Amino acid sequence: MASPVAPDSIAVTLPASAATRPQLDFKNGPVTAVLFAGLLALGLAFTSYSLYSDITSSGAATVRTYLPYVLLGVALLIALGFEFVNGFHDTANAVATVIYTHSLPPPVAVVWSGLFNFLGVLVSSGAVAFGIISLLPVELILQVGSSAGFAMVFALLIAAIIWNLGTWWFGLPASSSHTLVGSIIGVGIANALLHGRDGTSGVDWSQAAKVGYSLLLSPLVGFAFAALLLLMLRTFVKSRELYDEPHGNTPPPWWVRGLLVLTCTGVSFAHGSNDGQKGMGLIMLILVGTVPISYALNRAMPAEQVTQFVAVANVTQQAIVRNAPGAVPANPREVLSDYVRTRAAKPEVLPALGAVVGDIGAQVKDHPSLARLPADTVANVRNDMYLASEAIRFLLPTAAASFDADARANLGAFKKQIDDATKFIPLWVKVAVAIALGLGTMVGWKRIVVTVGEKIGKTHLTYGQGASAELVAMATIGAADAFGLPVSTTHVLSSGVAGTMAANRSGLQMSTLRNLAIAWVLTLPAAIALSGGLYALFTHLF
Repeated sequence: MASPVAPDSIAVTLPASAATRPQLDFKNGPVTAVLFAGLLALGLAFTSYSLYSDITSSGAATVRTYLPYVLLGVALLIALGFEFVNGFHDTANAVATVIYTHSLPPPVAVVWSGLFNFLGVLVSSGAVAFGIISLLPVELILQVGSSAGFAMVFALLIAAIIWNLGTWWFGLPASSSHTLVGSIIGVGIANALLHGRDGTSGVDWSQAAKVGYSLLLSPLVGFAFAALLLLMLRTFVKSRELYDEPHGNTPPPWWVRGLLVLTCTGVSFAHGSNDGQKGMGLIMLILVGTVPISYALNRAMPAEQVTQFVAVANVTQQAIVRNAPGAVPANPREVLSDYVRTRAAKPEVLPALGAVVGDIGAQVKDHPSLARLPADTVANVRNDMYLASEAIRFLLPTAAASFDADARANLGAFKKQIDDATKFIPLWVKVAVAIALGLGTMVGWKRIVVTVGEKIGKTHLTYGQGASAELVAMATIGAADAFGLPVSTTHVLSSGVAGTMAANRSGLQMSTLRNLAIAWVLTLPAAIALSGGLYALFTHLF
């Protein structure tokens, strides 16, 4: 990172009069304090009650040792702490434009953004959450409740929090998504090295490349499309007031103000629906490892769907045997685990998959619902489902050479069935993450807002620039959410602001862009080094 200078000296402060600069230095009143404390208390109470209710209803509370529950509590606090710090960074970008165009007062903008982050998290699909999890080493996912699993979770979360706090302190809009992906890669590399393997074998590089492309391209999309949108506005919308700087602290015309508030709302909602999922995925991993009987399988799955699940499992096993006959290996789960980790398609992979699919169907068949599975089999069934789902995910793109059309359809249908049984997120997890993200915004918004509002361009942000940058950010994040890809709100929006400054010929503060670029370049290696070192340390402590 750049030399540790004070935050206010990272770039030249915007040459604007005190009259046009929003009032950012204010003391929170008692209403804000009560709101913050009330939301915090509500979140903790709802989370604790829901967790206790789930555990007692599943019978997991009869476990004699309390150590797993202590680790569960610590891990949940760290995971929610990550989302809290995430609110410092990414959500603050959403409010920068409405604050610096005087469309909303800072306190109102921050609370408004936090509310729509909350709603975005609640309606999120979960695709991004489980896409992030698939980057983790397969052996650690299968043994997440072990000491190595806890070391993994603690290492990657603490590393991400450390880097996010460091960049926030210097007012640098670094990406929480970028940081978390780097932390996951660091754990994977360290785990492989500790087991005597090549470090590159510890990461799903195809999935990492897919995520990397989205993180790499999103700021370029933000810059180019925000600039293009501003130029189009200038061509087709001739209202001069849209391109003027704010006059003192006077709010913009009502229709401009409405547009800016709408874009802020959209970015906040899209951010919650995308970034909030990262914490949700890690919390589910923690829950599966500590109380598998409660969270390893979707206990809410209806009985009729379980009957359909067994039927699809039987048909899929028959299709695999018909298309790929062969002797079942002595340890089919080990064969599938190696395949998922290495992608090396050996002849025994398909017979092993058929055997595991048959075992899954047989274990579920004897019980009326997933909630009635014996406690000592739940974790094993979930691991079998995970292995089968990941193996099918890698096999389907190349299945044409090995399977007929009906067999490929059966594989796809069975994968959907097991994903429905394992890839779910309880409502209380969404609520807890949403509250953490919203409260983080209320606490740490100022540093990043100042950087985006004052230190990217050489002139004050105009109404059209703010609207263009946020419209592009909202669309980009929403599209990425639909495809289950994580993107950086920070990168998209800050690069969008830079793109509008370039299109407007307003000039760019190169010192800020240089520091942003340094933070962007260093985030991945720094997060890899931090999480890898912490993982090696924690594996010796646990």
